[in-house]
Amino acid sequence: MPEDDPITDHPSQQILDAVEREVPQDTPTGPDLERVIAKQARALRRATGLSVGDMAIKVGISKAMLSKIENAQTSCSLNTLARLAAGLDVPVTSLFRGADSERDAVYVEAGHGATIVGRGTRIGHHYELLGALRGQHKRLEPVLVTLTNASEVFPLFQHAGTELLYMLEGVMVYGHGESEYTLRPGDSLLLDGEGLHGPHDLVRLPIKFLAVTAYPDHHED
Repeated sequence: MPEDDPITDHPSQQILDAVEREVPQDTPTGPDLERVIAKQARALRRATGLSVGDMAIKVGISKAMLSKIENAQTSCSLNTLARLAAGLDVPVTSLFRGADSERDAVYVEAGHGATIVGRGTRIGHHYELLGALRGQHKRLEPVLVTLTNASEVFPLFQHAGTELLYMLEGVMVYGHGESEYTLRPGDSLLLDGEGLHGPHDLVRLPIKFLAVTAYPDHHED
């Protein structure tokens, strides 16, 4: 598509929502700020349906300057970035999305997750932590749970946040509040952690399921 061809019927907010989650495969992964701004500026400008020339007029810069910005051929002043963001009707920070090069990731090899000693450990329950991020992103706790011994007494849990159970092996009856759910491989259960929950009946052992807890932003251990 020619650079100046407008794309219509796509409000800027819609494309901004898409940019929030999905990015092109050639999006820079390093600290090349000019390339990051270029990608964002081009995508957001196209979302408005305006050509390079029309957007340049709206922003108050030359067409050549905007073209250089969208092709990562120049470094913008803060004033130019502010005017560009205003013309695109987005926060200035939207133009820098993806500029942070340091993002944590945790890799856990199969069978090598940290073992958690829980209330069910003594009756054959095994909890394997599959990784945890630090700082502000420490809000998600994925645990692989393996139940190998049947017992008449099962631990109950209650905590802040939301929990997702995904059944991998075996069959069990899982309770949440006053309700019970029979979970088989492939079944999932999404529940409010504030409600008392836990296994009620181990129908077929061994049982293995993934438990992912999403804690509130200001959760404290």
